Amino acid sequence: MDRAAFFRDKVIIVTGASSGIGLAAARLFGSYGARVVMAARRLEALEAEAPSVSADPGKVLCVKADVSVEDDCRNLIEKTVERFGGIDILVNNAGVSMRAMFKDLDLKVIRTLMDVNFWGTVQCTKYALPWLLKSKGSVVGVISIAGYSALPARTGYSSSKYAVRGFLDTLRIEHLKDGLNVLVFAPGYTSSNVRNAALTADGSPQGRTPLEEGKLMSAEECASRLATALCKRKSQVILTGLGKATVLAHRLFPRLTDKLTYSFIAREADSPFK
Repeated sequence: MDRAAFFRDKVIIVTGASSGIGLAAARLFGSYGARVVMAARRLEALEAEAPSVSADPGKVLCVKADVSVEDDCRNLIEKTVERFGGIDILVNNAGVSMRAMFKDLDLKVIRTLMDVNFWGTVQCTKYALPWLLKSKGSVVGVISIAGYSALPARTGYSSSKYAVRGFLDTLRIEHLKDGLNVLVFAPGYTSSNVRNAALTADGSPQGRTPLEEGKLMSAEECASRLATALCKRKSQVILTGLGKATVLAHRLFPRLTDKLTYSFIAREADSPFK
């Protein structure tokens, strides 16, 4: 399929668009001539990146939005429709991670992750849904392999991603006859800022990544896979060989997968298991 023809002039909202996968996706959609709405908590960061999304300022809208706040989600949709007249694609990408053992964890950390990762997806989708049904468009939830097979020391992260998957799978069935496409998009380890910003046991950012980011899938490659999935109106995408193997192993050999996952995470730099 001709991507440029598919995306040209479509109205696409991307949350968490100031960096990582969100920014890479916004740039890719913009390169195909889409009208892109970039949403994130830092408006100045969005505005600084907007020229890299499209040379035509009329095709980019930057909206300050904390997706954990319902009024911000409503405002994001209202501003999009006011500017562009409708919505074709909603990419729920905004998210936050964590890294700490549950026994050491302040419960506010899990509440934060659920508010951003789960409720952010639910709230944005709720207000965008009438417009997506009208356009027979697509709603995307960017989750993680951790939304299929749990990661230790990421209780809040895995829980929120499992919840998003359950929400979107249910939404897909509800609208099976309405022409709505619902995509659960699960990257594996992808190079981004998410691990630097991951919350520790007390809710403070860890400030550095335990992984070798240069060896991970790039945000640009991840965005390209997302674009392909949207063109094909897929319902599920699981990325990377390791990710696919993990999901399959979790389904067939759950106890073995638990042991292998434990060993894998224990090898991380400064692992909470050590």
